[in-house]
Parts: sequence; C-alpha cells; structure tokens
Amino acid sequence: MSTPPLADLTATTLTITGHDGDEIEAYTARPHGDARRGGVVVIHHMPGYDRESKEIVRRFAELGYDAICPNLYHREAPGASPDDAAAVARAQGGVPDERLIGEVAGAAAWLRALPTSNGKVGTIGYCSGGRQSVLAGTALDVDAVVDCYGAFVTGDVPEDFPLKVTNLVDRLGGLKAPVLGLFGNEDRFPGPVQVDEFEAILTGQGTPYEFHRYEGAGHAFFAVNRPSYNAAAANDGWERIEAFYGTHLGN
Repeated sequence: MSTPPLADLTATTLTITGHDGDEIEAYTARPHGDARRGGVVVIHHMPGYDRESKEIVRRFAELGYDAICPNLYHREAPGASPDDAAAVARAQGGVPDERLIGEVAGAAAWLRALPTSNGKVGTIGYCSGGRQSVLAGTALDVDAVVDCYGAFVTGDVPEDFPLKVTNLVDRLGGLKAPVLGLFGNEDRFPGPVQVDEFEAILTGQGTPYEFHRYEGAGHAFFAVNRPSYNAAAANDGWERIEAFYGTHLGN
C-alpha cells in the first residue's frame, strides 16, 4: 500500500474529563475540514504517553479520523517524563481496570461531542494497551476494537508480573463490537495458545472478529524505535487497521 499524502491537521494537548469526573491530560489530532467522521481512542503502551504514541494519534488524523490519546499516568506523575511516569505507575501496579474504563469513556465522549463526529468511535491499544482496548470494549458502547498483541486477555498472569492485572475471560461476554487482533507468533505474552483461546471465545459467543498472526514477529512489532520492530508485519498490520476502521467507523 502506498503511503497516503499528509492531510492538513491540528494536534494539541488538552484536558478532558476522565474517570470519576477527574480532569486528565490528553493529546489529540484532527483533520481540517467539517466533514463527518469517526473517532479513535488510542490507548498508549506500558512505556507511557510518549512521542511514539502521539505519532500514532497523528497518523489516524492523517487517515481522516479525529483521534485522542488520554494520559493514563496523569494522576501518578503529572508533568513527568514518559519514562518517569511509567516507572511510578508500574511501581503502583499499573492502571486499575475500572479507572481505565472511565478514562476511555471520557475520551470517547469527547470525540462524540465534536461537531465533526459521525457518532462512531473505535479503540486501539498496543502491548498493555491492547488488553485495555479489549477491556474498554467489554464495558463501553464502542464500534470497533483493535488489539495489538495485548497480553492477558486470556491466559494466566505470572505471579511475579509487576502489574496488578487479571485476564479478561470473565468479561469477554460483554464484547459486542467487532474485534481486530494483530499478533506475533514469536510473542510469549500473548503466545499462540492464548491467542487461540481468545479466538475460540469470540467464535463461541458470536462476536465478529478477524485475527492476523505474523511469522517471525514477536512482541511490539509495531514499535519503530525498538529492536522488536518488524517492518513487514507492521506494514501489513497498518493496512488491516485502515481497512477495519474504514468498514466500521464509516471512513
């Protein structure tokens, strides 16, 4: 697929209402123009609300969506660098699930209140954010869910894992939106067995989904600034995301 031309867009940091009515920081990018369009909530990875996450937000704006990424670590370390904020959040066990749902709900509400909104909102997350994208889909009215190698949607969490998380097996019955899953076959969390279990659950309950698995790719294959980056898998994955959102978010 050829790279689409850069669209005129505006990107900025702002404050939105998150869980329990708290004000949190978020980063947004929006195409110029008043055409009706879908919105995308980008859920950042465990390393935090960083430059790479903001680049993804801008990429969705280039593709024609209003996009926003809430800073999930705003409460723990407002104003801190992404590395420092992530370290503080990790030391406290990560973002509690119910708070995550509240933050994504606030971001989705912000998108739907825009005059350009067509009423449709999708979620996407990478690494821990992949699990959280699915989590949000089990609890909120969203139109499309993208899971990029999210660990512990299914499977057992190791006892020494630093975050206080459980798998989502008991919640997956609430997942009504279609799901796109992108996974590396060399990944351990989630490994192929966990992906198989996730797929079997979605099949059994009739949730629409499409999964794509990449040979030779491990965890974080989208991360262009890390040794795990796999260009072939990432490029195909972006094509899948663009097509999936084009179908379900109306662009």
